[in-house]
Amino acid sequence: MDLTKNNLVTRKSYNHDLLFRIANIKNNIASLYGEDMRLEADAPLEDLRRVEDRELETRRKKEKEKEEFSYRLFRQDYQLMKEKRDYQASDGYQNYAKYFQLPAKVLHLDGDQMYLRKCIELYQRIGLQVHGVHLNEKEMPNQIGELVQKIQPDMIVITGHDSFSKNKGTKKDLRAYRHSRYFAETVREARRINPNLDQLVIFAGACQSHFESLIRAGANFASSPTRINIHALDPVYIAAKIAYTSFMERVSVWDAIRNTLTGEKGMGGVETKGLLRTGMPYLLDDDLDDHNYDND
Repeated sequence: MDLTKNNLVTRKSYNHDLLFRIANIKNNIASLYGEDMRLEADAPLEDLRRVEDRELETRRKKEKEKEEFSYRLFRQDYQLMKEKRDYQASDGYQNYAKYFQLPAKVLHLDGDQMYLRKCIELYQRIGLQVHGVHLNEKEMPNQIGELVQKIQPDMIVITGHDSFSKNKGTKKDLRAYRHSRYFAETVREARRINPNLDQLVIFAGACQSHFESLIRAGANFASSPTRINIHALDPVYIAAKIAYTSFMERVSVWDAIRNTLTGEKGMGGVETKGLLRTGMPYLLDDDLDDHNYDND
């Protein structure tokens, strides 16, 4: 069976573990993008097997179940945070007054247009204001300054595809990673504009990214401490946890990553203040808090 661009395939040499789509083919070598994991890889065509409809349906069903489980965990977490805000805003329920909230504005840079669409759908489902931009990872350092000045975000997500190649060096060698250096450069450029980790919260990285360099560059959270693959939606859950935590409170690293699909092996960071501000009085025609997440 002939393979062409956008075909969904698995790799024989990796026991068909992950689902990829073919981004390009040159000299019988396919450039592959992970369908659910933020991984970029190359493979000879003879190592690839096209995924048929029945298998694809089974894989997507299992993936959807994982995503929904993670979403339910976050929603439970959100309800607990909301109850705490209600209690604090009403002086222990003694004088209940309805309040409005100002969640954070997120700038999401993504090297994959399909992933960007999936992430924006989740941001909207969670109720966060997001400005999504599709950029090639190599272009991100050149574009981030102008975007930050224009959008004035409270939080930046810098992600896309990445991978580690042992043929290019050791795990400590930044040159052995496909896009980690560009992610790190993008973080540094953003930090030139706002060096305060609590005023501008940054997540950076993708599958197998060089975690240490991203944190040193100034990211609050990054992937991947143990160089494993991360799920396409993981950065959104970290952004949401920070966005819905009061600016009066700090979020531990464990609290930030525990609702992700990857967990502590794929995500890490530093203690960070929340970004949510609440206010009173609440006006019925006010659009400051117009999402219906509570009814989702």
